[in-house]
Formats: sequence, structure tokens, C-alpha cells
Amino acid sequence: MRRSVSVLLTMLVLGAPAVAQDVSFVVAGEDEDLEASLIAASLLSSLEDVEDSRTQDYIAAAQADYRRLVTALYNEGHFGGVVQISVDGREASTIPPLNPPARISSIVVRVDPGPLFTFGLARIGPRVRGTEIPEAFATGQPAETSAIRTAVGTSIDSWRNAGHAKAEVADQTIIARQAEDRLDVEVSLAPGPRLTFGPLTVTGNERVRTERIRAIAGLPTGEVFSEEELERAENRLRRTGTFASAALIESETIGPNNTLPITAQVAERLPRRIGAGAEVSTTEGLSLSAFWLHRNLLGGAERFRIEGEVSGIGSEANDEEFGDIENALDYRLTTTFDRPATFASDTDLYAIAEIEQRSEPGFFSRQVRAEVGLTRYVTDRITVEAGIGLRAGESEDDLGKRDYVYLTFPTSGEWDRRDAPLNPTEGFYIAIDAIPFLALSDSESGGRLDLDARYYLRPLASDRLVLAFRGQLGSLLGPEAEDAPADFLYFSGGGGTVRGQEYQSLGVEVDGDTTGGRSFVGASAEARVGITDQIGLVAFYDYGFIGPDSFYSDEGDSHSGAGLGLRYNTGIGPIRLDVGTPVSGNEGEDASIQVYIGIGQAF
Repeated sequence: MRRSVSVLLTMLVLGAPAVAQDVSFVVAGEDEDLEASLIAASLLSSLEDVEDSRTQDYIAAAQADYRRLVTALYNEGHFGGVVQISVDGREASTIPPLNPPARISSIVVRVDPGPLFTFGLARIGPRVRGTEIPEAFATGQPAETSAIRTAVGTSIDSWRNAGHAKAEVADQTIIARQAEDRLDVEVSLAPGPRLTFGPLTVTGNERVRTERIRAIAGLPTGEVFSEEELERAENRLRRTGTFASAALIESETIGPNNTLPITAQVAERLPRRIGAGAEVSTTEGLSLSAFWLHRNLLGGAERFRIEGEVSGIGSEANDEEFGDIENALDYRLTTTFDRPATFASDTDLYAIAEIEQRSEPGFFSRQVRAEVGLTRYVTDRITVEAGIGLRAGESEDDLGKRDYVYLTFPTSGEWDRRDAPLNPTEGFYIAIDAIPFLALSDSESGGRLDLDARYYLRPLASDRLVLAFRGQLGSLLGPEAEDAPADFLYFSGGGGTVRGQEYQSLGVEVDGDTTGGRSFVGASAEARVGITDQIGLVAFYDYGFIGPDSFYSDEGDSHSGAGLGLRYNTGIGPIRLDVGTPVSGNEGEDASIQVYIGIGQAF
């Protein structure tokens, strides 16, 4: 079997003119996977992507390839292979590297892999009880060195997870029996003593207090060593956003009483950050936004953020929408404070204060709210929050104007098993938000409950096709629509619910007036097809239902939309362009094309 890698390039060697350089691989046998592995391991093959390579480069690469190709053969279980590399008929190993030929016409790499060896003896010990050795490392299996490395790594990891942080290979015997095409492998491990976490030393911090870094890391000093606990402590430090990097380094030597000292090496980010943005829409007018962030407000990695936004500047959409409201702008001013490691290393304190005015197609609202609570990171994938808040405001829609003051008890949970949040290809995501509220004025008490569930799968082995599904549920319990704050009610239509339908175009009718509903059901499906590594196409279908009752009933209305989208993958996620049109529930005269642009998938 013969494959040629042709490289046409300009070479300047001691004034030599350009030449045509040909590198050929001749691999005995019919194993295409082995041949691909050898070519991938070769430095000579990689020179095709290097401009202005000289003859010295080819000679150096050829002489290095002997070892690289033999290693590649060992990785594939061939321990009796022969590698020959000829440069214009001369063995590359005999050419002085400091006196290469002025010109090279061709290089031929010949590899005879020899027979495939299998494991004879395949032993590693001692091992932690229950350690599962990979099936590839067993008598009769192909004797690939990668299987040996994986088996040894798995065994050492098991010892480390059992508290033996200094487990290592004590001795190894590897014998290739050429006559039998067999490889015998015996590896002896030295687990070392069982260790406990020693003191945590902090280096690199300039503004964040050392005791706070120890509290955030939450390393369980005095407990049995665990690599999982070490990784969790690193993640807690990175999660604050205060540090550009954070690494926990194990001491090379064992401390007194079989303890293992740990050093936290951190690099702090600049404490302050500011940003601003502007957006212009032909229908919504001008929007301006800005924020100021401090990553270490009190010296304990506390984050304090002030952000504001004003939108609808110059828009005629809000002129006298409700009552005597004229030229009402949308604005929001929010301050947030987050303190990591409050009460426990995986529990953060948060506080929010916000003033907001919204002039939506279906309602107008103005409110202030304050909230304080705790965020608990149950695992790296599961987060829960609970707090207490005060919300006061006024809202107005077609049903009239109402004022309210609520004591709220917001609670939420999130379970995220997606492989990539901005561009998932497999896994699932579930988020639940519940806001029980107690009326402190003439309004009625109740609660609002929302569920968002998403699922992703690849029906084929390739990443080129991804199917994505989303289900949404919403319910307002307690007050009737005419008594509830307008922003507590549900509308459907737009990028977050039903693409192709106008934003908040679906509500319910109460005594001839249109308002938001007390229940919402949404469903979406997408087929995402990758055309190239950067460009993809999407076909989508969305459905939305709004009902007058707290739960689904026949009295509600529904609509749907469908369309096509384009994705362009970037380093931070795909740029999204979706074009949708109504499928059902539209009055026909209002049917139109809706366009949506953003970063990340729609869900």
C-alpha cells in the first residue's frame, strides 16, 4: 500500500533555486488506520504546511521520524517493525545534519509493521479493591501501549481517590516475545501512605485576603486526601470571577503525621470593569446600556455590579399606549452584590435592588424590588437558590390600572447536563422557578411557577445533525388576571416563545379586553445540520398556548410558527439568524416574516 504526500514549496538553501519536494510513505499490509496513524506521527508529513522549508529541515525531520514512527508502531501493538527512510536513495540516518545536501528530490519512508502482538501476561498491582481495569489491557487483546498507559493511570487514580496521593509506579517489566508475537507486561505500584489534607498556603494574591481565599476554596484540612475535593476547591476559586487563574498544587514532600500540604497559586483580575452599548431599531428606537463592576469590593472576592439601560428613545410605539402615559421609555437600573463562601464554601450570598419601567405591547408597568438570598452549588451541575424579597409597583393594561405590594419568597433550581451551554449537541437542561408572594396591600396573595426543560441528541454518529427539543410551562396561582400585576401574566410570540409570531401577540380576552393569561404552554423543536465546521442550517417549529386559568384548559388560544435559520460558529458560540413565519393562530392579514439575530442557539 503506497501513499504520497506531495509538497510543492520554494526552498532557499545556500542560494539553491526552487525545487519540487516529494515525500512518499510505503506501508506494508492493508491496515489503513495504521497507515494514517504513522503519517500523523511523522514530522516529514507535517512539512507540507510549512513555507520556505530548507533541506536542513527535511533531514532533521527524517532523522527524528525513526523514533516517532517506532513509537507509533508500539502504540498500535507492532513491536517487530522496521522503519527505513531514504533521501534520494541514501539512508537518512547516515546524513550529517550539519552538512545536508544542497538539494533533495524525493524522500521515501518505508515501514514494515511486522506482526500484531497480543498481551500474554497483563498484570498491575497492588490495586484498590473494585478498580476496573480497561478491557483492552487483558490477555489476548492487541498489545497497544496506550492500553498499558490507560490501565496504569486508572490504577493510580484509584489509589489517589482512596487517599494515597503519592501512588506511583515502583517497577515494570515489559518483554516482547518475538517468536510468539506476544507482549508480557507486569507493573508494580507503590501506593504510599494514606494522607490527609494539610495546611493550605496561598500565593499570588494582592488584594483578596488570604483567609477569604481559604474559605472560598473550602479545602477540608484534616480529612483524607481526595483528588475530587482538590478539583472542587479549584472550581470554587474560579467560579468567583475574581481570579484570572487559580491552581491548587500538591507538595512534593509529605508533611508531619502523613499530611499533604497544598499551595493555592492565584492570579487576580483587575478589580474594576466598565462597559457600554447602544442599539438602534427601526421599530423600537435607540437603546443605551452601561455597567460598572467591582470584582473585589470588600477584599473578600465580593462582586458588586451596577447596570442600567434605557430603550425606546425616539420610538413612536409607546405614545399614549395606556391612559395618560405618553412617550413612556423603558428603563432599568439594577445593583447586585454577591459574596462567595457565606456560611459554607458552596453557598453564596446575593442581594439585588432594582428599579424598572416597561412599556410592552400588552401592558405598562413600573416597579421597585429588593431581594436577598442564598445560592447553593449542590454539584457542578446542580444549583438551587432561595431568598426573600419585597416588590412594589403599578401596572396597567386593557383591564385597567392596579397597584401592588408583595412580600416574595423566590426559589429556583437548575440542573444543567449540556455539553456546551451556547451550542449544545447532547444532554439536557431543567430549570424551575417559583415565586410565592404574600400581598401586603389590597391585592391577592398567590404564586407564579415556571418550568423550562430542554433535551439534545445526535441521532447519527456524526456531530453534523443535532435534534433539539424544548418544553415550557407557566402558571399563575391565586389572583385573577384583572387583579394580578400585568408583568406576572403570560404572553406568547417572539424569540423566546414562538418565532414567526409578533412579540407578545397572543394573550387572552377578558370581557372583550385583551390581557395576559394565567397559564402558558410552549414547545419547540429544531433540526440543526452542520454544513461545514463554521456554517450550519436550522429548521424549527414553535408552539405556544395562553390560557385564562392557572392550568391548561380548552378556553385558551394557541398559535405556532416555523422557519429556517443560519448559524456561524465562533469561539464564543454561534451567531444566530432565524427567519420565521406564522403557521397557525394568525389572522392572516397580520401574517409577516419575523427576523431574529443573536449569539448562541435559540435554546
